[in-house]
Amino acid sequence: MILVAIALALVAAAMHGTWNVLVKTSADPLIAFYRSTLAAAAIMTVPAIIAYVAFRPAFSLATLGFVSASAVLEVAYMWLLSSAYARGELSVVYPIARGSAPLLAVGIGLGVLGERLSSAQLIGVGLLLAGILAVTLPQTSAKATLPALLTGVAIASYTAVDRVGVRLTAPWFYGWVLIVLMATGMAISIRFGARFRTRPQDAGAISWRQGALIGVISWGAYLLVLAALYLAPLAVVAPVRETAIVAVAIWGIWRLGERKAAGLKLAGAASTLLGVLLLAA
Repeated sequence: MILVAIALALVAAAMHGTWNVLVKTSADPLIAFYRSTLAAAAIMTVPAIIAYVAFRPAFSLATLGFVSASAVLEVAYMWLLSSAYARGELSVVYPIARGSAPLLAVGIGLGVLGERLSSAQLIGVGLLLAGILAVTLPQTSAKATLPALLTGVAIASYTAVDRVGVRLTAPWFYGWVLIVLMATGMAISIRFGARFRTRPQDAGAISWRQGALIGVISWGAYLLVLAALYLAPLAVVAPVRETAIVAVAIWGIWRLGERKAAGLKLAGAASTLLGVLLLAA
């Protein structure tokens, strides 16, 4: 089962990197998230209802609590990541966002749970810090750094919640309830947050067809991660899904022309990935 979980996490990593590229290259990342989330919820609903009638998966108040908490954190994640992408380069934002999540987990383990790290894990922490610093330095301004770091906080938080919640029911059913709650949360937050946005909601935004494509890719990747978490420990799944860090950094430099300090960015992305792997050792 561990090998199956690793394979699922690797495919999810490739899909995760793909939808991040699509969101970053859209004219308005927040609207891309909004439309892709609504499209994913719409696409999943009919199959999920049919499957629910056929299989009747368990669903308790505890499950509802976990999935609701995850939905809130996921909506925060989309707002933070869209803010970071609007301010910074893909090859900078993605490694910071994905690399800061395991650092937060380590901080909680050391400071709250009284855990101790092995020598390899300590080296991993050092590599993570060095990697994040390396991709941060090439920025002409640090406007994207804070939202990217806060995105990592959201990632670590909803991953921990999902690791428990997904085991209380069938992963596909948990995922469907989650995407419906996320779509609701995005619709509400977009409506009330519109007054704080400096651009019209539809100015250069992606089409609903493009949103559906992003939604299918992103939610397909997340369902694969949920299935992997159902089969294997978080310490196995989390590092594998972060293999997209280097691939996305290369794409940003090669295809998006983010060539300033390209060597430093690639070294930082590689250092971040190696740090994540060592932390899981």
